[in-house]
Amino acid sequence: MKLVIFCHPPFLASQSMPRFAEMLRSSFEALGHEVEMSAPQPHFHRLLAGRRHAKWAGYIDQYLIFPLQVRKSLASAPPDTMFVFADQALGPWIPLLKNRPHVVHVHDLLNLRSALGEGTGHVTSLSGRIYQRYIRRGFRKARHFISVSKKTRDDLHKYGEVEALTSDVVYNGLNFPYRPMAQEDAFKELREAGLPVSARGMLLHVGGGQWYKNQRGLIAMYARYATDVKDPLPLWCIGPKPNAAIARALEKLPAGGRVSFFQNLDNTTLQAAYSYARAFLFPSLAEGFGWPLIEAQACGCPVITTDEPPMNEVAGGAAIYIPRLQSNANIDMWASEAANALRELLSLDPDERQELVQRGCGWVKRFDAGIAIAQYLEIYKKIFDAEMSRSNAEALKGLSR
Repeated sequence: MKLVIFCHPPFLASQSMPRFAEMLRSSFEALGHEVEMSAPQPHFHRLLAGRRHAKWAGYIDQYLIFPLQVRKSLASAPPDTMFVFADQALGPWIPLLKNRPHVVHVHDLLNLRSALGEGTGHVTSLSGRIYQRYIRRGFRKARHFISVSKKTRDDLHKYGEVEALTSDVVYNGLNFPYRPMAQEDAFKELREAGLPVSARGMLLHVGGGQWYKNQRGLIAMYARYATDVKDPLPLWCIGPKPNAAIARALEKLPAGGRVSFFQNLDNTTLQAAYSYARAFLFPSLAEGFGWPLIEAQACGCPVITTDEPPMNEVAGGAAIYIPRLQSNANIDMWASEAANALRELLSLDPDERQELVQRGCGWVKRFDAGIAIAQYLEIYKKIFDAEMSRSNAEALKGLSR
């Protein structure tokens, strides 16, 4: 069975999806499978790179040129080919393969939910709403799906309105061998990376700054904590620089509060940050999966996160949970409750803290990349066999007419 993996074009800003597609490719090839990657190339986009209309040139590459290339390649594709879409956002291309053995990996439906106005609290532009419906119209043509969590699968059926023949859940596997670093080693790694680490440690947040990461709530939570204690720990945010709204919130921090933003940390430095942090704060409003939760647990960092799926699905019984921030109108009350949970976590005695850390390290073993790859291949084989049987049955039915 040959595998053709469809992925996002290289000229887009996305990083997580290309990493996922590359993980699939390298893992499958290491197991002896023939793998081909398929993605739009920057024919027109290259001509206008860095210019005002580069985005529109990219649309030509993606939605006009690439479909023609896919149709041409299908004519010579071996009959034992399995087509794998690395992300449901590749929906516009799925109808091209709807009659061939295929599967769609589903990571999150947050942008679609926002476009539909389904209780996210985030407003999507008109063009964004049109685009998300365009994506959905495409992936609804698929028959087989693999979601990263039960919550994502529920959203797929509710908001994606798919009529799936199969719809499986396979949890993500860690894409780096995160594990606890000795405190002295973590301190040295962070110091050598030029980060302002201190002997007292810090609080940590990792996220891309999207609306659902709830950075405003995070800052409010930290501000309340910093107000209530004499010598607050600093908060490190690993992610993009703060936008204007977050910058305004930072101006209201109490005198002892310190929030720093860092970008472009490599995996080893991030591992050191997880290992050295006193607590990992992840008060997301929503997620598709929540990679940083299991990365922190794998490094022995206690987690505080939102008590709703998929956060509580992914972090399991090895985290401290706080309510979801329902609206900015009650953010002060919410921040007070969240800060109380943080202070309680930081006040655990060494034995209680170690017990929580050990639960996290034990829980996270189920998120193993090898396990995920094996499950993917098992599902692919099941789908391929079912699709070939269906195709043969239809061919025999046509001959009998």
